Amino acid sequence: MARIFLDELCNVLRSKNAGPFRVSIDIMFKDPRDYRSIVERKLLTKEIVAQAYGIASDDITNFETFDNVSAIKATIKRRIASGSPGDSDCYGMNQEGPLLQISFPSELLGAEEGRGASPGALSGLA
Repeated sequence: MARIFLDELCNVLRSKNAGPFRVSIDIMFKDPRDYRSIVERKLLTKEIVAQAYGIASDDITNFETFDNVSAIKATIKRRIASGSPGDSDCYGMNQEGPLLQISFPSELLGAEEGRGASPGALSGLA
């Protein structure tokens, strides 16, 4: 069974500060069909994100879907307040790494030839 990784489906997969005690994660999909399939089939949930980060699902304080822009936003409690001694990332950047391990069965997404490539790459312009 072929699998497609989350980052292959996204235009944007990033994290950023959401105040001193939280980090927000933005997951913006390239194709609304993939987004709908993932949301409708519950392939990416608060619990799955928590598992990827090795945290309790209660440590995810917000998990929202935005159908009009094919996006998901999750907000995670920081283990250490931003800027405190021991904080290695006061800006909350580059915290999306654990999401890179999440993958989905390609047949559930209606995978097609060229998925994940930029439109320019498909046309030979990239």
